[in-house]
Amino acid sequence: MSYGESYRVRVVYLESFDGARIYFSPCGIGLGHASRNMPIAQELRRRGAEIVFSTYLEGIDYTERQGFRVLPAPPISMSNDASGSIDLKMSSLNQGLTAFPTFMKQVNEEIRYMKAFRPDAIISDSRLSSIFAAKLLGVPILLILNQFTPLIPLEKDRFMLSRIADGVIMTLIGRGWGYSDKILIPDFPTPHTLSIDCLRIPGPYQKKVELIGAILPKKPEETKAKDAVRKEYGVSEDQKLIYAGISGPRAERLPLLRLLAPIFESFPDEYRVIMSMGDPNGDSKPIRGGSLISMSWVKEKFDLLNACDIVVSRGGHETMMQSICYGKPAVIIPVANHPEQYGNARRAQEMGVAHAIHQRNIDRDGLLLLAEEMLGDDSYAARLSTLSSGRLGDGVNKTIDALAGIMRR
Repeated sequence: MSYGESYRVRVVYLESFDGARIYFSPCGIGLGHASRNMPIAQELRRRGAEIVFSTYLEGIDYTERQGFRVLPAPPISMSNDASGSIDLKMSSLNQGLTAFPTFMKQVNEEIRYMKAFRPDAIISDSRLSSIFAAKLLGVPILLILNQFTPLIPLEKDRFMLSRIADGVIMTLIGRGWGYSDKILIPDFPTPHTLSIDCLRIPGPYQKKVELIGAILPKKPEETKAKDAVRKEYGVSEDQKLIYAGISGPRAERLPLLRLLAPIFESFPDEYRVIMSMGDPNGDSKPIRGGSLISMSWVKEKFDLLNACDIVVSRGGHETMMQSICYGKPAVIIPVANHPEQYGNARRAQEMGVAHAIHQRNIDRDGLLLLAEEMLGDDSYAARLSTLSSGRLGDGVNKTIDALAGIMRR
């Protein structure tokens, strides 16, 4: 009997998860993957499970601040230029030279960690290394994913051999996801799926896949009253409140923050902008300048998301899903050369719930005019109301149900 088989027998009757060991393995680039794992981990811990995380880069500090034990993994990341754009040539060079050895180090570390922790199941969020390790050890695997087939930006000057190699790698990645026992896509059901460009799922794996809606740490009805939040930040009834939650890796955030800060400061008095600088290690002390209130980190971001009139953000999947579920129109500024964020932004614009703009095209007058036009267009609110009226934020319970299912097999 293998290691995994012996544990499957033990957990068949654990309906409450009391005493179960669950191993979370989110991608550590930015905070999107780690943050969407938090409400699942918190609920499982409430039900009696023992939780451990394996992650890297920004994911480590964020997860530790949420009170969970973290096992650090070797980091894999992309390169950025001075504007925050993904540097395709440097990323290709760095990944080509180091990605495979680093990946193998990750697999070895995951095997070592899993043997020590002896999990009853793992939850991987967009990480192949933990899937490979769990498969080798016979541990049940639940995968959370919004990019089944990662998109690679095309460069005119790339050699054909390099493009073929990329195609082979993407095919192997797709097969790697397929080793999971169950694959959950935290996205809306068709025809409103946000990450549809990245979800071309081969036939053999489709029976494992389920669209579960958004994984929300807090639902709109669980937030503070809008008036109380606006009063807390000194926003009057006749002022429009913009929430600019700028997230992502530091190299992607800082250039955009430097661009937006003076623009928002100079907005007319009928606007108030609250901008999070996306640093979970920073404090929440507000710094005021003109129409802008900036903070290193917003602790109660969902209170602000519920109280605001419009959102300005990057094109990360989790950020955009949350804006839609809270019924807020959004100005999306995707990271340059980031195919997933381009695809998300384009799709949200097609759905009529957001407007996408290139970072290079941002200026004060254009951004102000765009905000005025969107706030004056009732069709955004109507479309968002239609979308957010369904059970779009039930991803936590659906994930836990799926986890129980693979543990009973």
